Amino acid sequence: MIEFQSVSKEYSAAAVALLDVSFSVQKGELVYLAGPSGAGKSTLLKMIAAIERPSAGKVLVNGQDIGKLKRASVPFLRRNLGLIFQHQRLLGDRSVLANTMLPLLVTGASNMQAEQRARAALDKVGLLERAGARPQELSGGEQQRVSIARAIVNRPQIILADEPTANLDRASADRVLDALRAFHSVGVTCMISTHDEQVLDRAARVIRLDHGQLTGGAA
Repeated sequence: MIEFQSVSKEYSAAAVALLDVSFSVQKGELVYLAGPSGAGKSTLLKMIAAIERPSAGKVLVNGQDIGKLKRASVPFLRRNLGLIFQHQRLLGDRSVLANTMLPLLVTGASNMQAEQRARAALDKVGLLERAGARPQELSGGEQQRVSIARAIVNRPQIILADEPTANLDRASADRVLDALRAFHSVGVTCMISTHDEQVLDRAARVIRLDHGQLTGGAA
């Protein structure tokens, strides 16, 4: 599903984000990314989504070479990805439901279809009753769960979550992770970066990075 072949990413001679990174992720796997701030976790996830391109090596997603992907093809790649980042970027002038519908409307779904699927996604993360609220009326944990609903509303094959529990209390973090694990349980491939050692202690597979290099979990 995802393969890195000797991938490096250099912004300058003094700024190397990733160095000779190789690993593969199989369909349906749940993989955690661990490492200190600046280790390269965010860059790695952005490469899978073609937000960043490799300076050397190959990144393959569903057999597509990200480095050779034409700009016009990027939106089609991302339709199979659910992207969840620390900063939710929910639109404050729209309801939770409208925020969740947005990815479907952008790809041409009807209002009726988008609303049905958005309500189902919100139900899966336990927030259907807050569908009419504005994002600023929600807690940080609830906002992150809306981000998850928005990320999965297009039924992606892969979910990429960059520190989805950052700055959340334990209970909120657990609810966010439970939502992600629920999608993994039905076959969605998930990559989640986290500093949470409680989560990592129970993880089946952890890829560890430090200063842009793999320190464990590549196999």
